[in-house]
Amino acid sequence: MTKKLLQRVSMLTLVLCFALSAEASKILIPMDDDQSNHLKAYGIAFWVLQNDIEVEWLLNYRGGAFMIDNYPDVTAECTIRGVSYQVIADVQANQIYGSIADPEVNQERVKLEVPPKVAVYSPKSKLPWDDAVTLVLTYAEIPYTVIYDEEVVRGELPKYDWLHLHHEDFTGQYGKFYRSFRNAAWYQEEVRNQESTAASLGFSKVSDMKRTVALEIKNFVVGGGFLFTMCSGTDSYDISLAAQNTDICESMFDGDPADPAAQEKLRFEDGFAFRDYQLERDPMVYEFSSIDATQDHAKLGQKNDFFTLFDFSAKWDVIPTMLTQNHEQVIAGFMGQTTAFRAQYLRPEVTIMGETRSIRSAKYIHGTLGQGQWTYYGGHDPEDYRHLVNDPPTDLNLHANSPGYRLILNNILFPAAKKKEQKT
Repeated sequence: MTKKLLQRVSMLTLVLCFALSAEASKILIPMDDDQSNHLKAYGIAFWVLQNDIEVEWLLNYRGGAFMIDNYPDVTAECTIRGVSYQVIADVQANQIYGSIADPEVNQERVKLEVPPKVAVYSPKSKLPWDDAVTLVLTYAEIPYTVIYDEEVVRGELPKYDWLHLHHEDFTGQYGKFYRSFRNAAWYQEEVRNQESTAASLGFSKVSDMKRTVALEIKNFVVGGGFLFTMCSGTDSYDISLAAQNTDICESMFDGDPADPAAQEKLRFEDGFAFRDYQLERDPMVYEFSSIDATQDHAKLGQKNDFFTLFDFSAKWDVIPTMLTQNHEQVIAGFMGQTTAFRAQYLRPEVTIMGETRSIRSAKYIHGTLGQGQWTYYGGHDPEDYRHLVNDPPTDLNLHANSPGYRLILNNILFPAAKKKEQKT
């Protein structure tokens, strides 16, 4: 080979090396309107973490996009699951990072490192309603473990990082379904199952068992756990904590009358989110307290029922920014046994992340307790405005870009975030 030819080969080799180094080295998963399946994109992020690959969550950039090192298996998995992605070069990634770092830009990079161990507190028996969280976890292909009263009382909560409370009544009043469903087979079976479980665990009443479970969950949060709940799992849980030293259940629920002074004996400071509310004492009324804003939203009507997400500072208020990542800021409302929370009953330290300002209703709230975090989300199903008992489950194949369901999945990824040093 001649010297001239060697020089040409060397030059071609050098050009090839530069070309290879300039080749795409990052996978960008957009979460704006260019994403074909927002819900499964969260599943991709979770799957990547399970494979010991770091994920960067680009807060407020393209709807909360994910950035991942370029691995063929990841792009293949995106294709299989129908998730939109782009393969970009290092220089493009660095331009994105540079823009995000600008102190005048309301964006931030958050590293996700370890997938949380997810538990769902849910009865083993079949009830005539579904649960939005289990629906979306299954659709997004995010694994979870079902636990219930037995596991909680036996001290198994510390095995998990993240806990969701299925549509539940922690007050021991069986959802206050007594008036409408006390003769229904499913209701009677639920009462038998709950009473049997309570007896097997050494409790004389279901309400006593639920109170103990509520306190164990509170200890889980104080110790660093992440709690997420929707619908009646929000206010009924808080009420159970506030009423831990008094009987608020009438005789059809626990065999003896409620304490006539129960309202005065409530300890609001023992709950997470609410204060100064009035209990609904009538067992025939399908309501727990004055916290719930269902009737206020019913007056709006479906066409006018929306809630707006707050716009937080990504660099300073990282946690609420993560929890509100979305491609839409105004989201269609949806009803539930507990649809939303009347703002006048919120404790001052609670962070409102989504509200219907016209009726002073908070839909989506967050707070801290001890070393842990909690999120309450009003309503039953983000894609079924008035989901009723015995209605069929929502088919999420028809709602792959649901902004309401995205809020649930923000909470799933939140515990995986690398904790940053507090800014001073």
